[in-house]
Amino acid sequence: MHDQVLAWYRTHARALPWRAPGASPWGVLVSEVMLQQTPVSRVEPIWRAWMERWPTPPDLAAEEPGTAIRAWGRLGYPRRALRLHSAAAAITDRYDGVVPAEHAELLALPGVGEYTAAAVCAFAFGQRHAVLDTNVRRVLARMAQGAQHPGPATTATERKLALALMPTDEATASQWAAAVMELGALVCTARSPRCADCPVAATCAWRRAGFPASADASRRTQAWEGTDRQARGRLLAALRDAQQPVTKDVLDQAWPDDPAQRERALTGLVADALVQPLTDGRFSLPTG
Repeated sequence: MHDQVLAWYRTHARALPWRAPGASPWGVLVSEVMLQQTPVSRVEPIWRAWMERWPTPPDLAAEEPGTAIRAWGRLGYPRRALRLHSAAAAITDRYDGVVPAEHAELLALPGVGEYTAAAVCAFAFGQRHAVLDTNVRRVLARMAQGAQHPGPATTATERKLALALMPTDEATASQWAAAVMELGALVCTARSPRCADCPVAATCAWRRAGFPASADASRRTQAWEGTDRQARGRLLAALRDAQQPVTKDVLDQAWPDDPAQRERALTGLVADALVQPLTDGRFSLPTG
């Protein structure tokens, strides 16, 4: 199984910049935060611009938080930009600007959770860690457990299974982590798996069981149009585009049809430290 998946990966892996030889641990960390709930095609140009502007954590830490939000553009979930800024500041203060290689130290950084810490350890430092994103969880659920989809949250059983299936050699294990993730992204996809192209189709438990549907197979994609998330995005876009503090009228025009929803979205953005109200009644992206 290891040989088959790794051989497939060597032939089919996408040439992504954060996988290139010489990619820094900081570049890997930035990519992992950006890729959360966001497709590669949208992340890659923003990642390149981000790394050109801020190639090290101290470069980003020296900027105002609002500058990071503006550079985040339309990637979505802009709190991730604030978390990266906070992580950059912590790396600068605690580790002289060098991304730590220890899992516990990574996990202690602001905004870095179990998945991100494991991914940086594996992909930046070649360590043996179970890296369980949505793609990996789906591949393991189908290949080893015969289920169409994993459950809504990662379980201890999944972590135990992932570690049991990994090669014991650290270098090979880190390649395996990347290979299984890529297999889920390109072949063992959520809606239209390409089983004919899968290197382990012959032993896949889900395929051998006749592709039984999961109980939640009919789950729907979260709506976007008209949601508070869309309203928040419009308000942030108005602030990004202005390049300076704006009056309340500008924000009102950004989401004019539902004043109550607009106020709720603005209150949430202020509470999340993504928008800063000024003493003169204007609003800006955070300055500190």
